[in-house]
Amino acid sequence: MSPSSKVELYAAIRRDARAGMSGRALERKYNVGRRTVVKALSSAWPEPRKKPPPRPSKLDPFKPVIDEILRADLDAPRKQRHTVKRIFDRLIDEHAMVDVSYQVVRAYVAVRKPKIRTEAGRGPAEVFVPQSHRPGQEAEVDFGEVAVRLRGTLVTCFLFSLRLSFSGKAVHKISLSGGQEAFFEGHEHAFRVLGGVPLGQIRYDNLKAAVAQVLGFSRQRVETERWTAFRSHWAIEPFYCQPGLQGAHEKGGVEGQIGWFRRNHLVPVPEVGSLAELNTRVEAWDVADETRRIGARPRTVGEMFALEAPLLRPLPDEPFETGRWFTPRVDRFSQISIRTNRYSVPVRVIGRRVRVLLHASELIVFDGRTEVARHERLLAKAGTRLELDHYLEALIRKPGALPGATALEQARAAGKFTPVHDAWWAAARKTHGDRDGTRALIQVLLLHRHMTHEHVVAGLAAALRAGALTADAVALEARKAADTDITPPSICDRVVPAAAVASLTERRLTQLPPDTRPLPSVAIYDQLLSSHRTPREGTNP
Repeated sequence: MSPSSKVELYAAIRRDARAGMSGRALERKYNVGRRTVVKALSSAWPEPRKKPPPRPSKLDPFKPVIDEILRADLDAPRKQRHTVKRIFDRLIDEHAMVDVSYQVVRAYVAVRKPKIRTEAGRGPAEVFVPQSHRPGQEAEVDFGEVAVRLRGTLVTCFLFSLRLSFSGKAVHKISLSGGQEAFFEGHEHAFRVLGGVPLGQIRYDNLKAAVAQVLGFSRQRVETERWTAFRSHWAIEPFYCQPGLQGAHEKGGVEGQIGWFRRNHLVPVPEVGSLAELNTRVEAWDVADETRRIGARPRTVGEMFALEAPLLRPLPDEPFETGRWFTPRVDRFSQISIRTNRYSVPVRVIGRRVRVLLHASELIVFDGRTEVARHERLLAKAGTRLELDHYLEALIRKPGALPGATALEQARAAGKFTPVHDAWWAAARKTHGDRDGTRALIQVLLLHRHMTHEHVVAGLAAALRAGALTADAVALEARKAADTDITPPSICDRVVPAAAVASLTERRLTQLPPDTRPLPSVAIYDQLLSSHRTPREGTNP
């Protein structure tokens, strides 16, 4: 019995080939050519038949006219819209259409009319079915863009949000990027705050951080390898929404949560000095939001989360490294390239390969196991972030390169190289010359490695007033400033408050019983002195 389909034919050829039948015997048995046998042996699935290109139609010149008529009908009164017969007649009378049958026009209108309504946003009304969620089972995740004024510059950041479907409890985290590192760090932060992981599914859209490829119109996805490992570590069961606007409705809870959070906490645009400061505020806002009620719910978010929290899956014991490792080589400009951006490292590692751990908002550079640099991540592409301190050893040998250095320009813009530095540098160059004055400044900049920025600036200002234009004088004045300033602003959080320090002497005097013992006598020592001073016989007193 001959195979009834091409798939069965391929299966029969492959079965007989495994049994040892030769290619010529297969050709004779199944009455096929050599190419068919080769294709069957190379793949069990036949190649799809190539679809022939559409043939040109005499209706093609008139299709734009029909589309325009259908679009005009969208705003026309319902009982005064074009029928297919009226469109056919107008094409003949007004556009001289010939040799096109009514059936061809009718078939085209039947296909195009619903498409034009959909393109204009007037498709059939969608039905939303209310859903119920069990506690501890489901959650939703998404990113949203937010504007932040960071150190005086308006930048676009990314707001990660994970929302539990039952209670509405949401955890947020803002980062400089919306890449895979931010995706992972947001999950880890949310799970730590919630104290567990949902037992059921977490809904996602098709973020590139998780999905490498969408397979057709199904819900099957080709996941990225790191995401597969990450969700396996945290025991996450993902549910991927449909692409486009229709998929957004499948996780409407987190979509609405991001908009609500942005309107209520990020208006007006927050002004912060660092993302760490901003995320501290975000954590406080998340705690405060537990007192609100969602819609007409009888309980607050916090009360419902109290019921849900014990049902979450416990956190794993071992951590998962959310950052991504790179091993670039340091070029002769003492820079490394990460994701199209360049960052500086100390000049002593030029020519070596270093290890870079890239996080959502910062990157850390290691030489072996020693951390040698830490940078805030750049937002735009093809940017450069240089640290002046990384080039000081080279500038000692090449002081003439300092005035035009890009690192110096960035230090001025960041406020690390202050007008006090410039004033002292100008005075030092005037006194010692450009080369020696610049070298003196570089020695002053080296003080920043061991002393706080405020103390060095204070030392520069004091030395400038006294006319002391040497690095030793600045170091002396900076130490004086450090001695008088017991709790400088930069380290005040690590110093014990003065009120908390108890005097041991005061405590001993106030808490111990009074000492009633007599004071020691020194009379015996007076006797020794008097006997020593008595003149011996036969000597003059």
